[in-house]
Amino acid sequence: MRWRRRWCAVNNILSMLGLARKAGRLEIGEEPVGAAARVHDARLILLASDAADNTRRRAKHFAETGACLLTQIGASKEELGAAVGRTSCAMLAITDIGFADAVAKKLAALDAATYGELSQRLSVKAARAAERKDRKRAKK
Repeated sequence: MRWRRRWCAVNNILSMLGLARKAGRLEIGEEPVGAAARVHDARLILLASDAADNTRRRAKHFAETGACLLTQIGASKEELGAAVGRTSCAMLAITDIGFADAVAKKLAALDAATYGELSQRLSVKAARAAERKDRKRAKK
């Protein structure tokens, strides 16, 4: 039963990524992820579990350049690609802080030891973004 619970949780995360793609809040592939990171639009970069070493290095560089968070999820390139409408996908970036926070919380629920800090950091970033948005509305 434990593997089934884990599979359901990963499947739920992949479904959320599909929703983010439909909402236009997802960049898929190395070049779009790099472009989103360079303009500081990327909030969370996700790597497939079987991504190549060169892809991991580039993703780390993108995360440092864009001041965003990077993590590897427990889905293969084929599973990640199927979730976002491609045959395979090794790297993607979530550009919406709300979606990124929700995915991080789901990952933390799946494995708190691995993803707990990521979830906390994104929650802080999401709270700051909400405060900025509220201040901007109050000025108008």
